[in-house]
Amino acid sequence: MSAVMNRVLCSIYKSSKKDEMYLYVPKISGLKPVPEVLMQMFGTPRHVTDMFLAPERQLARADITQVLEKLASQQFYLQMPPQPEYFSEHAQDAPAWRRRSAANATDTLSVSDNNEPGAST
Repeated sequence: MSAVMNRVLCSIYKSSKKDEMYLYVPKISGLKPVPEVLMQMFGTPRHVTDMFLAPERQLARADITQVLEKLASQQFYLQMPPQPEYFSEHAQDAPAWRRRSAANATDTLSVSDNNEPGAST
C-alpha cells in the first residue's frame, strides 16, 4: 500500500481533447511525470487552477483519498469525464431543467400529431 500525501499543492489542468477530463499533478513536479501516451490522449493541457489538497477537503467529482493516493504513487491523477446521463430511461431522476426540456419536446410532438391526415378538424 502506498503512502498517502497529507497535503499537497496541486495544479489542475483541463484537457483540450475531452470535455470534463482533468489532470491533477503536484505543482512542484508539474507535468513531467505524466506518461507521453496519456499526454497525447489528453491533448494540450489548459491550466485551470492551483489548490492545496488535503484529506479533509472535498472535491466535486473525485474522491480526495484516491486523488492523494495517486499523487503519492504516480505523481498524477486523471479525472475522467462523468458517464453519459441515464435520464432518458429514468426521467423522474432527471434535473428539473431536463424534465422541462423533455416536456416541451413532447408538447411539440403532440401538436403535430393532431394534424395527421384523416384527422377531423
